[in-house]
Amino acid sequence: MEKFIPYEKLSKKNKRELNAKRRQTWSISPVTRKPANPKAYNRQKARKRIDYPDTVSFDFV
Repeated sequence: MEKFIPYEKLSKKNKRELNAKRRQTWSISPVTRKPANPKAYNRQKARKRIDYPDTVSFDFV
């Protein structure tokens, strides 16, 4: 039987192995669930902002 070693005291290599074993049971990948960076340029958002002055009319009272 292996001797119990707390996670904090494991070597970097052993921590990676342990994390890899645990990660296999996850139903989703945490990397893909990361929120989008709000400071990054988003091409889809830029396309939606295109103004078409011919189709939009503003009525000022």
